[in-house]
Amino acid sequence: MNTSATVRSLATRWTVAVPIVAAVALVFSWGRELPAFAVAVVALCLAGAVLAAVHHAEVIAHRVGEPYGSLVLAVAVTVIEVALIVTLMVDGGPKTAALARDTVFAAVMITCNGIVGLSLLVGAVRTHVVVFNAEGSGAALATVATLATLSLVLPTFTIGKPGPEFSSAQLAFAAVASLLLYGLFVAVQTVRHREYFLPLTQDGRLQEDENHAPLPGRGATVLSVVMLLVALIAVVGDAKSVSPTIESGVEAAGLPQAVVGVVIALLVLLPETLAAVRAARRERVQTSLNLALGSAMASIGLTIPAIALASIWLTGPLHLGLGATHLVLLSLTVVVGALTVVPGRATLLQGGVHLAIFAAFVFLAISP
Repeated sequence: MNTSATVRSLATRWTVAVPIVAAVALVFSWGRELPAFAVAVVALCLAGAVLAAVHHAEVIAHRVGEPYGSLVLAVAVTVIEVALIVTLMVDGGPKTAALARDTVFAAVMITCNGIVGLSLLVGAVRTHVVVFNAEGSGAALATVATLATLSLVLPTFTIGKPGPEFSSAQLAFAAVASLLLYGLFVAVQTVRHREYFLPLTQDGRLQEDENHAPLPGRGATVLSVVMLLVALIAVVGDAKSVSPTIESGVEAAGLPQAVVGVVIALLVLLPETLAAVRAARRERVQTSLNLALGSAMASIGLTIPAIALASIWLTGPLHLGLGATHLVLLSLTVVVGALTVVPGRATLLQGGVHLAIFAAFVFLAISP
């Protein structure tokens, strides 16, 4: 009786139901021209599948522990991001040559300015001054800046190929360097210097660990593995179903193609945003910074290698180099970010500055 009740409880949870519904929507929408109402339904299923996938990745991460647990969520989110990018690039042809760049850059702006700014703002409202570990946050920001420069800045200035593109050898180097640098950071964060990334109290001491939920059982873990796979398949398929409508809507509204990348990044990073804000409300701003900067690193360090691999069979150019406006925004983000994290303390002002940069990015994406 107890077993049956447990099974029914699991089956009725939204994190189980949504991936199944999204997969059903995929079956009925695949290869069909969808009316507006059907597109809206599939888009909702897509968003729900993203959130469910991240939830199940967190369950698996909680089960396997560190350092492997921290990789599960990053890999799951990156699979979602790459799936959306590749799907749209396959369907869009040459006009989506800059989609990978736009999505990755949008992820950097959202995480390093939107999530960081919102977290600092929420935390400072409660405590006036938020405290975090400058060593860990500074190392994370330095890694993000290096990854962004190697993958998004250098292609603008290299001469191996015309336009903001890497040559094949340069792309391979950037992909390998990004992957290795991200792996090195994960090792430092989870093994060598874990204490640099733990939340601090207002007087600069390490916070005591919160009471964690018990480890999920074997059955719950297996269920999460299965549902994670179902959710990721649904994300890929549903994205392919709605991609023509997304691009048509952007064109009909007279918006730049870069807006598509911003939409993808906002969708993928929504769970991290909510988690970071919750952590800031609990006076654990270091956790918020870990989520924000870690997501930025994963977006570059894992997406660029995956896109480089996918470029083997993708036709058309792959534009990775940023334009002048985005180079200015990236430079401003790095400088302001360094000034924010180096003191190890921040107020409402720093949060407002980061949010102002994020607002400028969104506005200029819509009206370049």
